[in-house]
Amino acid sequence: MTRREPLLLGAVAALLAGGGLAWLLNAPRVADGLWGGATAVALVPTLVWVAADLRARRWGADVLAVLALAGTLAVGEYLAGAVIAVMVATGRVLESAARARAGRDLSALLQRSPRQARLRRDGRLDTVPVDEVRPGDRVVVRPGEIVPVDGELLEPGVFDESALTGEPLPVPRPAGEAVRSGVVNAGAATDLTARSSAEQSTYAGVVRLAREAAASSAPVARLADRIAVWFLPAALLIAAVAWIATGDPDRAVAVLVTATPCPLLLAVPIAITGGMSSASRAGVVVKGGAALELLGRARTLLLDKTGTITEGAPQVLDIVCAPGTTPAEALALAAGVEQYSPHVLAGAVLRAARRAGVQPAAAEQVTEEPGRGASGRVGDSVVHVGKPPDDSLPEWAMAAARRGRLDLATVIWVARDDRLLAALLVRDRIRPDAARTLRRLRGIGLDRVVLLTGDRVDNAREVGEQLGLDEVLAGASPADKIARVRRGPGVTVMVGDGLNDAPALAAADVGIALGSRGSTAAAQAADAVILDDRIDRLAESVEIARRARRLAVQSAAAGTALSALAMVAAGFGLLVPVAGAVVQEAIDVVVILNALRVVWWRRPKPEPATDVLLHRFAHEHEELLPARAAVRQAADALTRGAGPEAEAAVRRAHRMLLDRLLPHELAEETQLYPALAGMLGSESTVPMSRGHAEITRLTRRLGRHLAEAPDGLRPDQIDDLRATLYGLDAVLTLHFAQEEEAYFSLAAPGESSGDGKAGR
Repeated sequence: MTRREPLLLGAVAALLAGGGLAWLLNAPRVADGLWGGATAVALVPTLVWVAADLRARRWGADVLAVLALAGTLAVGEYLAGAVIAVMVATGRVLESAARARAGRDLSALLQRSPRQARLRRDGRLDTVPVDEVRPGDRVVVRPGEIVPVDGELLEPGVFDESALTGEPLPVPRPAGEAVRSGVVNAGAATDLTARSSAEQSTYAGVVRLAREAAASSAPVARLADRIAVWFLPAALLIAAVAWIATGDPDRAVAVLVTATPCPLLLAVPIAITGGMSSASRAGVVVKGGAALELLGRARTLLLDKTGTITEGAPQVLDIVCAPGTTPAEALALAAGVEQYSPHVLAGAVLRAARRAGVQPAAAEQVTEEPGRGASGRVGDSVVHVGKPPDDSLPEWAMAAARRGRLDLATVIWVARDDRLLAALLVRDRIRPDAARTLRRLRGIGLDRVVLLTGDRVDNAREVGEQLGLDEVLAGASPADKIARVRRGPGVTVMVGDGLNDAPALAAADVGIALGSRGSTAAAQAADAVILDDRIDRLAESVEIARRARRLAVQSAAAGTALSALAMVAAGFGLLVPVAGAVVQEAIDVVVILNALRVVWWRRPKPEPATDVLLHRFAHEHEELLPARAAVRQAADALTRGAGPEAEAAVRRAHRMLLDRLLPHELAEETQLYPALAGMLGSESTVPMSRGHAEITRLTRRLGRHLAEAPDGLRPDQIDDLRATLYGLDAVLTLHFAQEEEAYFSLAAPGESSGDGKAGR
């Protein structure tokens, strides 16, 4: 807020109060002089605002304010003029305050932009301007400091990422993981290697977007001018008819006083600018009011697949082991070799080992052959990770390869001394929050959701079927995407993150880019940018845009209708100019407060304690991958009969279920579900509790099978045991997926799944 608006309000309010005091002291001429002065003081800046509108070729609604102020001076209704002056000044103060509040979140990004960086050079610490940092420099970030450039951590760290993502809790990041500029070091001092200059870093891009958003006006405010086109002539016509019919100019002045159009001048831009502020707090920077207004009218949503609907990084989803090999052993060997590889699939193996709590084996003499994989020496053996050593696959490996084909997954083979030990099934999985986001968007009013991807048809079709999309366009080039965007129907929104999405983002009515790992070109072409790596921000931004537009139209329509009623009443002599000014002031305050509701609205979020639980149990899901793999491995082992290896696999799976999985399920039932019931309702966790009961039942059934065979499994047990294990595997797969989608997707962002490594 500038100082001029409060000074204007203070001046006219003081003159109005002074005139009232003079009137009480029986000095009517002094009172009229003070009230007339208040009117004149307000008239001068109002004339300036009207002139500015006319220079911009806008038939502004401020014209009515000028006519009302001038009219009261002309007919000697000085008290009414003073009341109008206070009304106009109050409206300007409210507008300025609302814009200041709406821009607070954007301006905060500008104010906290890093100015300096600390570089470690030749054993000393140099403080330099942030613009001097270059890729490859070693940057030191002290506790409480803002990370000045994008970089890769050289040691573990803990960061407050709330300014970019809204995440309320500090986020731990391991060594080797990317960290973005603009986050705050919430732990001990840490070193990182700069990946880019300050100008090319994430935070600089956010600042540029913030400047654009703060500088842009809300084009939907043209709604006010469109209404003013007929409202102003109507007001003048009513005033003229009242004057001509009665011969009383006070009637005309009363009409003009009640027609002062602050609802049009203030409420509409306040609602739109407030919507931009709310979107910014939700982690989405919208570049202008036009984009927000169009987003509020969107009917068709077009989505890129990789990195938008899916996580954009391969994940180890299953482990198939040879007889006698455990998933933990296979992961340790594979991670030991892959920790030296820059391949994108190596990152998937290392993440799987880390999440499962498996320490990589000590590998030496690691070499990599493009197209074949990596090999290294672990102890006295040579471990190979990648393609199989030869084309002759044992029976279990043929089954694993078939599963990979059926599940559309890439298979990473692990071999020791040319003997296959395990197959790691890797796939870019659908985001856990994708299904919830699409349900919310359909509930908001989006009619058609389309998947646009350059990926293969089978991969795209499976994603489309799982999410219930209306249309899937696979193998699409950038030109194909543009053509589909332009077909509509209605207002179209395109969401993407890659360089190949930039043309479609620019062609769409509203382009939205994922800025966390997306390309710079996509962010520059888009009308809005999601700052973190969560697709659910999309649904929240559409909700905010719809609410902002609804409140803008609602405020303008209600204010105009109430003003029209007041004009008619004034024309019939039911409102004198002073009363008309008071009525109009009340109308203004009501509609402006209504428009400000968009800024005050907040979507319910999990309590901090609940959020901690969500993160904890989501992490435990990842750690339980070996236990789940052991169940499937035991079922597969039974296909070869009731031998010692099969029995060992079954007993190992049962032990892992008792020691690791069932305690996890019990903790969810007693700790997480009661916390979620308070937020989502007591019935929301009933289906998941039923899943826990079924998992417990099948585990106990498995235990009874083993208790009946203390001396070894009998042939007559095999079929039922295998059915029990496969059933348990299916229930676990479904139950874990449901929890991740329904519950864990509510948590604030946690550890990133990306590793930023290039493919071979």
